[in-house]
Amino acid sequence: MFPRPSPTRRYAVSALVLGLLGSLTSGAWAGARHPAPSHGSAPTTRVPSAAGTGTPLQGYAIQSSAKVSDSPAAVSSPGYPARDWYPAGPRSTVMAALLADGVYADPFFSTNQQKAAKADFQVPWWYRSDFTVEDTARRTFLDFSGVISAADVYVNGHQVAKAADITGAYPHHELDVTSLIRPGTNTVAFRVQPNEPNKNLTMGWIDWLQPPADRNMGIVRDVVVRRGGPVALRDAHVVTRLAVPSLASADLTVKARARNDTGAAVTAEITGRIGATTFTRQVPLAAHQTKTVVFSPADTPGLRLTSPKVWWPAGMGGQPLYGLDLTASVAGTTSDTAHETFGIRDVQAPLNADGARQYRINGRRLLVKGGGWSPDEFLRWDRTYAEDRLKYAVDMGLNTIRLEGHLEPDEFFDLADRHGVLTLPGWECCDKWEGQVNGSGESGDPWTAADYPVAKASMAAEAARLRDHPSVLSFLIGSDYAPDATIEKSYLDALEAADWPTPVVSSASDRSSPQLGSSGMKMTGPYDWVPPGYWYAKREGGATGFNSETSAGPSIPTLDTLHRMMTPAELDTLWKDPDAKQYHRSPSPVFGTLKIYDAALTGRYGAPTSLADYVRKAQLAQYENVRAQFEAYDRNATDSAKPSTGVIHWMFNSGWTSLHWQLTDRYLDQGGAYFGAKKANEPLHVQYSYDDRSVVVVNHRHTAATGLTARATLFDPDGTQRYDKTVTGVGVNGDGAHGTALTLPSSVSGLSSTYLLRLVLTGADGKEVSRNVYWLSTRPDTLDWNGTTWYYTPTTGYADLKGLGSMAPVPVSATAATKSSDGTSTTTVTLRNTGGGRTPALLTDVRLVDGQGKPVLPVRWSDNQVSLWPGESVTLTATYRTAGLHGSAPRVRVSGWNTPERTVPAS
Repeated sequence: MFPRPSPTRRYAVSALVLGLLGSLTSGAWAGARHPAPSHGSAPTTRVPSAAGTGTPLQGYAIQSSAKVSDSPAAVSSPGYPARDWYPAGPRSTVMAALLADGVYADPFFSTNQQKAAKADFQVPWWYRSDFTVEDTARRTFLDFSGVISAADVYVNGHQVAKAADITGAYPHHELDVTSLIRPGTNTVAFRVQPNEPNKNLTMGWIDWLQPPADRNMGIVRDVVVRRGGPVALRDAHVVTRLAVPSLASADLTVKARARNDTGAAVTAEITGRIGATTFTRQVPLAAHQTKTVVFSPADTPGLRLTSPKVWWPAGMGGQPLYGLDLTASVAGTTSDTAHETFGIRDVQAPLNADGARQYRINGRRLLVKGGGWSPDEFLRWDRTYAEDRLKYAVDMGLNTIRLEGHLEPDEFFDLADRHGVLTLPGWECCDKWEGQVNGSGESGDPWTAADYPVAKASMAAEAARLRDHPSVLSFLIGSDYAPDATIEKSYLDALEAADWPTPVVSSASDRSSPQLGSSGMKMTGPYDWVPPGYWYAKREGGATGFNSETSAGPSIPTLDTLHRMMTPAELDTLWKDPDAKQYHRSPSPVFGTLKIYDAALTGRYGAPTSLADYVRKAQLAQYENVRAQFEAYDRNATDSAKPSTGVIHWMFNSGWTSLHWQLTDRYLDQGGAYFGAKKANEPLHVQYSYDDRSVVVVNHRHTAATGLTARATLFDPDGTQRYDKTVTGVGVNGDGAHGTALTLPSSVSGLSSTYLLRLVLTGADGKEVSRNVYWLSTRPDTLDWNGTTWYYTPTTGYADLKGLGSMAPVPVSATAATKSSDGTSTTTVTLRNTGGGRTPALLTDVRLVDGQGKPVLPVRWSDNQVSLWPGESVTLTATYRTAGLHGSAPRVRVSGWNTPERTVPAS
């Protein structure tokens, strides 16, 4: 996750994680120890007979091997009485199943998770599932990946694979079980081995969250029963070549492997279709022979497209997709089918003159703006939840999600394709995946001879799975370290064999590998609090080059979320004791407390006087900091010297209830970090530069913007105006270009030490297109650059923002109305500063709540956390699922820095 300067620190983090797990009590979270499940049977999956079908198992019955004395042959035979077993979903870790069955209390509340019994997960667990077939005329295969960490596999009482061969979370396995299948009920059973991320090439949690007691052991992807005839189709994909920069044509090459699964020679007819283009070929196959079948524009002119529908990231264009359908027939009878969805786009990522990785998509320069993705802590897949988060990414103006390990199921990438969210998948750091570094095992156990083929198989499987997704921008074959020559070659060989279409990068840090050379990325942090001005320095984590993971660390959730995740005593400690170990921050000793963050909050805003005061100050601090991070990278993206080329906010979300590294929380609530990012990434945006006081217009649209008017006004906190300047005729080119509209003076007579800056940008038609309000100080934050560590740069002096505490309370009126259709509701809210004086309402926050006063989530606001001067009004819209109201009428809760809270009806 982050570069660590010495093996000692790396060992310390690992030891702490192991120590926490080792100290878990033997009792279950709710005080009981594995009560009997409500039922133990798993649903029986009906598998159709048609050739070319693939049917996922619908679920399992699971049980600890310590409680199963029967033989594997008995357990894996139809009719076995799995009494007192636990039901599990089709993709489920052991803990996910036990949580679903009510064995444990909410693991996201307080320290409940600490009470899990570690010993329960140090033995294998059985996964058992039944499926039915009507006949045995078809060939039958078990097709799967996602086993954590390894498994012996049995079908109908017979072992079909050993754990030595079914190991690692990512390798793809296909087991021919045709000879064992009988008409009627059949049984498959997996004896899943415990997971240890420092020993197994699977998934670990590094320092993102308190790791689950089972270490995610289980089966987390579908196990598919595939049925076919004598010839199987495998590895179908489309290689696209787009004419850049014209985008006038694209060449498509279709590839697939035809495999004769019989002992006799056959001739297969392979037919395919992409849109209106069809193609066919006769393919003779000797007994058990496999051939790669290729269709290209040279033999199929229809595969050369003119005016192709080109896929773009959100905000740059549309997301059209194409479909490939293939069929293999023998003697006029369908033997197998394949379908792939793909997009047409071109990605290049050369190093610029400064050695930084500069991505270009379809010939246009791309500033990568993203966040680090965390799946659910228990690896539970929820398509709606994943889509909601991707929609949030688009709403915040982000274009990329980085997946450091924890590579999500196929549906995740389907959703990313549809929503135009680029993805940066890669292997994770700080466990077995980087144990091969210099052969020392600094990040995990040293690799053995058995690990290399698992790593290569992992790369081959993920390359084959991801290559047709236009949302996949690159693959990072290293994280904190680049792989050594041996493993790099195996990765690259696997990628080449898979026709991998996008750039491969050696590492997410400033490292090199023998073949790929420099990564062109930096991993300089910070990971803990730094002031907003930090981001403008062209050094360390500042806005230059490609920073693969960085943020100002803590991100305190809203009060609503805090009450869902912590006890009253824990909440009391949260705001009163900066030195307290915070369980909901990290298992790392470096990030165990909020001391650095709390010192900055007190030093800049004043000591908190209550939990509510602590949270409201945190929202201001997070808004200004996240906004500054993205604004700095936006402003510097087109600089001639040391431009910024990419930034990944660490992180986008958390897999559990967290106090740090998140733009949105576990429950999809939105605070200052969310709306700070959304503001910074507006399509056409006016912003202030902390380093040189310039007021800059950034244009993320493709076309140039002209005839703009920029206005900058400075106020004391009480609303007294001290400076005002308007500049007309402002113009700025498109594709991320920026232009300076004006520069604020270095000093203004009479200006208070804490002051407000209001920026307003209007279009040629006089309509407001961007508004941005800053709270600033005549005393800047000062940094000790020489004291920089791998996780932050110390602040030696804080900006004086305490004057905000003197702002008079300002009433804000709110009227709201709601319209609903087809399960979606839109609430329109009009806010007005009705105060009689000069004081503005700073960072007015609007929450949509149900009849019980609980937040309606997820929700997407047109804008939020807005600042209004006396007499000003703004109209906001919120879009959400009507079901989120739980049958009640919608209401709107309005509050702000200096606005008393009130709730009004919105029906």
